[in-house]
Amino acid sequence: MKKILFSFAVTLLTLAGHAQIVGENHSNYTEADTLRGSLRPERTSFDVQKYHLKLKVEPKEQFISGSNVISFKVKSDMPVMQLDLFKNMQIDSIMHGNEKVDYKRRYNAVFIQFEEALKQGRTDSIEFFYHGNPVVAENAPWDGGFVWTEDEEGNPWVGVAVQGTGASLWYPNKDHQSDEPEEARLDIAVPNGLMNVSNGRLIGEKDLGNGFTEWSWKVVNPINNYNIMINIGNYEHFSDNYKDLSLDYYVLPYNLKKAKEHFTEVKDMMACFYEKMGPYPFEEDGFKLVETPYLGMEHQSAVAYGNKYLKGYLGNDLSGTGIGLKWDFIIIHESGHEWYGNSITAKDIADMWIHEGFTSYTESIYTECQYGKEDALKYIRGIRQNIGNNRKIIGDYGVNAEGSGDMYYKGANLLNMIRSIYDDDELWWNTLRDYTNTFKHQTITTGDTEDFFDKATNVDLKPVFDQYLRHASLPVLQLRQADDQILYRWNADVINFKMPVDVIIDEEEIRLNATSEWQSYETGEELDELKVNDLEFYVETEVIK
Repeated sequence: MKKILFSFAVTLLTLAGHAQIVGENHSNYTEADTLRGSLRPERTSFDVQKYHLKLKVEPKEQFISGSNVISFKVKSDMPVMQLDLFKNMQIDSIMHGNEKVDYKRRYNAVFIQFEEALKQGRTDSIEFFYHGNPVVAENAPWDGGFVWTEDEEGNPWVGVAVQGTGASLWYPNKDHQSDEPEEARLDIAVPNGLMNVSNGRLIGEKDLGNGFTEWSWKVVNPINNYNIMINIGNYEHFSDNYKDLSLDYYVLPYNLKKAKEHFTEVKDMMACFYEKMGPYPFEEDGFKLVETPYLGMEHQSAVAYGNKYLKGYLGNDLSGTGIGLKWDFIIIHESGHEWYGNSITAKDIADMWIHEGFTSYTESIYTECQYGKEDALKYIRGIRQNIGNNRKIIGDYGVNAEGSGDMYYKGANLLNMIRSIYDDDELWWNTLRDYTNTFKHQTITTGDTEDFFDKATNVDLKPVFDQYLRHASLPVLQLRQADDQILYRWNADVINFKMPVDVIIDEEEIRLNATSEWQSYETGEELDELKVNDLEFYVETEVIK
């Protein structure tokens, strides 16, 4: 999720069902930004294989302590390894085998010095012991951190949301999206009477005899750092199935009856997403919704849910059409991230539109499955009211900087428009499923995405991607009357921009293969009779006198 403002008539509402901190495009980056966002030998020389977190969480003290065993494979000789942990967290020791290793801290980066360089091809591990009071989120999930609160019955209720801010806020890791562990295990000890719910499958529950119970969870699929999660509360559990996929729900006891009715939408959603996008990508780890004290987050196989069992976005419709009140925004959007963001992950957060644009488009996909294509197109057009078109969607690379919040709904409209350019729904859905399957469990770039969708059609989509992702403004379709002809061309930031566009003249839809050069269309109609098909094409128009 990111920080985005959406207007409802007079009211401004902030969207949280996504990530958190949307970066500005600027050049005032610091060394800390580079240490967090860049890939240097201290990071690229090893590939993370597994994280094994073993933590004790003390809600009253807002305190965590324990260790992370980080297993890795050495890709090139490595004298120094960079890991990340916020500087307010205290390091107790870092063990390599039976020996403590030296380290230096620079901002939130930890540089581990080995006595002898670890050799290429070696599989190894370190155990990183630490403790502290992690950053508290003032307004999760818009800002990253822990949420320490109580439920309505006075029981501790703890959640964490760190996308954008960084998983190193609470545990040591290689905090860069380009490298995901192949698996993860979490052994989380919490006060007796409470439960911890994390990613993957529950593999054990153990009373430690000291007032704490350890809950053990295991993930057997690749998982990005910000998705590894803990949720602590007095949870009730119930379950269901969709095909061979287990559906598990963890909710507060007084919401159990409401949740059992409200969460029936999950099976409709899965039926839709399986058809349009392909099977759920983490069947081995199952699917969970976990009630949280903040709005929501796409934590892999343990999706955070805090929409208060309301339709829409906290009872509001982000599209302003009424269509967004027909389904629960957080269930659909955050679950859509399982395909886009969790299974397919951007290597650099500058390309986070791959997460948010595609996932915002899943809102339209679900609408189409349930209510038809016309409503889906109306919804897509409606969410344009939330687009600023004032900064580019792609951020700056190598400095942990996301682009404009327009990555959500401008990104979704871009995908809808590409579907219209294809002008072949069978081709579109086949291409989307192929994309989802081809890059399953991978980290990718914008270039990978551009190439994939461009190859599926004879239309050159590269100028389209370029204009909508790397420039703030929309292309302008300029029009001019010339006797019985209508003249048209594109005015855009991209040199020699070209893109087909569908227009309606006298109730007939016509495709104009517009370029940056003036072209003509013979018609007996006046210019004011021409209208762009704005359900499918997101452009501006300008009449030239």
